[in-house]
Amino acid sequence: MRKLKLQVQITADGFVAGPNGELDWMWMPGGRDEEVFNKVIELAASCDTLLLGRKMIREFIDHWENVVDNMPDSPEQPLAQQMVNMRKIVFSRTQTAMNGRNLEVENSDLASAVKALKEQPGKDIIVYGGAGFASSLISLDLIDEYYFFVCPVAIGAGMGIFKEKKALKLESSTAYKSGKVVNKYLPV
Repeated sequence: MRKLKLQVQITADGFVAGPNGELDWMWMPGGRDEEVFNKVIELAASCDTLLLGRKMIREFIDHWENVVDNMPDSPEQPLAQQMVNMRKIVFSRTQTAMNGRNLEVENSDLASAVKALKEQPGKDIIVYGGAGFASSLISLDLIDEYYFFVCPVAIGAGMGIFKEKKALKLESSTAYKSGKVVNKYLPV
């Protein structure tokens, strides 16, 4: 059975976005950490399906397709190619179709749809969010592996992804020169 892996950037004080969805805290002074970027690429390569919530899809699709189509020299190109070419499923209660390469819209029950996807052959499945979508998957006990990219910043208030107590077991932790730490947790 395929695993569902949640990958999120998270602040040291446990938020995945600012109170109004701000993500400006993710970008570190001094530029991108290549080792962290390579970890993102490695995780994406272990998967062949990407799950996303409706609220973040347009910006996500537009960004990665623009990098592939218009920025051949971008250092993001390896990840952009993966994101554009990977099967993407967006979950929505309100829309039945959206534009984007390799993009499908799923309107059925979240738990049933994800369980069915896990039973299909193939590589693992990864989810990037948004916050509400990730929270729903967590509440339904659908996440098999958690990858928290902890940024060395506290923002004081924001959006979290945990709505109830959830016991997790630390599987591994890797610190990077930029100060980011990638913690892999498994549900208990």
